[in-house]
Amino acid sequence: MKFAFIAKHRHIWPVSWMCNALEVSRSGFHAWLNRPACERAVHDEKLASAIGTSFKASDRTYGARRVWRDVLEVGLACGLHRVERLMRENGFRARPKRRAKPKDEGERAVIADNILDREFSAARPNQKWLADFTYSDSH
Repeated sequence: MKFAFIAKHRHIWPVSWMCNALEVSRSGFHAWLNRPACERAVHDEKLASAIGTSFKASDRTYGARRVWRDVLEVGLACGLHRVERLMRENGFRARPKRRAKPKDEGERAVIADNILDREFSAARPNQKWLADFTYSDSH
């Protein structure tokens, strides 16, 4: 991690300063910089490519388990946790499935006849009763 930090910031500060501050040797940093990638890193790159292909083909909806099955079908051997790690490192996060609104297939209530015909005044109390049912589709 220290060497990666130095490599990332060597255009800002001198390498010797950062090596002194992080207590690592300059020769160790340059050896790390020129060292070829290990087999695991090379295999991780191949896996990351296959994971990205599978993830994008699924319209970014597949999680690690489905992507892992696709990678195994391609012929690359790996474990589920490795796929999870590589997906996390590369920012592949499945979008959650959107739930559809429930279907309303119920019977319609019978609409009562308009007996009052907008004549709301009554001769005495408790002769005419009104109610207003307003439903909102916002929720």
